[in-house]
Amino acid sequence: MTYPKVHTTRLSGLDFCPPSKKLKMKRVSVLGCPLTKLSLGECVALTDEFIGSKKPHYIAVVNVAKLIRMRDDSVLNESVSRADVIGADGVPLVWASRLLGEPLPGRVNGTDLMYRLLERASEKKYRIFFFGAKEDVLEKVLETVRISYPGVRIAGSHHGYFSTHEEASIVKEIRDSSADILLIGFSTPKKELWVKQYLSAMGVPVVHGVGGSFDVLAGVIPRAPLWMQRNGLEWLFRLLQEPGRMWRRYLVTNTRFIILLMKEWIRYRVALLRFGVKAFEKDGHL
Repeated sequence: MTYPKVHTTRLSGLDFCPPSKKLKMKRVSVLGCPLTKLSLGECVALTDEFIGSKKPHYIAVVNVAKLIRMRDDSVLNESVSRADVIGADGVPLVWASRLLGEPLPGRVNGTDLMYRLLERASEKKYRIFFFGAKEDVLEKVLETVRISYPGVRIAGSHHGYFSTHEEASIVKEIRDSSADILLIGFSTPKKELWVKQYLSAMGVPVVHGVGGSFDVLAGVIPRAPLWMQRNGLEWLFRLLQEPGRMWRRYLVTNTRFIILLMKEWIRYRVALLRFGVKAFEKDGHL
């Protein structure tokens, strides 16, 4: 499988639409990563406006692992930062926002958002294009959608295994489908690079990168119990599922996140005690 080449030039103003004028979307910064101050419900409601505009919009979500990766990958950071909505995918980021004095209303988890978009699409008869995963997994996804979300109009689908020379035809297939919503089942940074290059060309009003959530929707892998989700322990659930593959990732990323957060919290507290929170805000950390 190949993915789009990375463009090093900055995106034009046509690639990403400005934030909604009807619903003011404030952004806060957590360790340098911009996050939109919206709840999951507000994010879902906003997609109706996006679809009504007929213009392409990108909803990105960030967890601890992606935040750390964004600090080392300028292309990934650019793609995510220019999204119309950037949700806090993990509870630790919500906790961090509270520690740093700009509390987010809650997390906007990518899998939760996928399910809510399916519910919304079923109610409003929206057209969804499903892009990514293996062919057998994708077929199970479509079967589940037909049974559980009968109002969804399936605009089309394409598995995630393709060559570079097929990309243009896939983009055309997506554009010609007249989809209202595109769900992309690639991992990071592959989905972000795809969106960076093709958002405008695909012309879909709502684009959401769901990562490995197609596997969950298809019933291939289980999701963490609700109590683990609410307590920021989804990473532990994944670690227990795949210890050989995940231990190094979580050891490095979680450790870096904690160290960075503690440093920033100390700076925040010192600035708050000496000058008040406005001084810290002007320094660009909130």
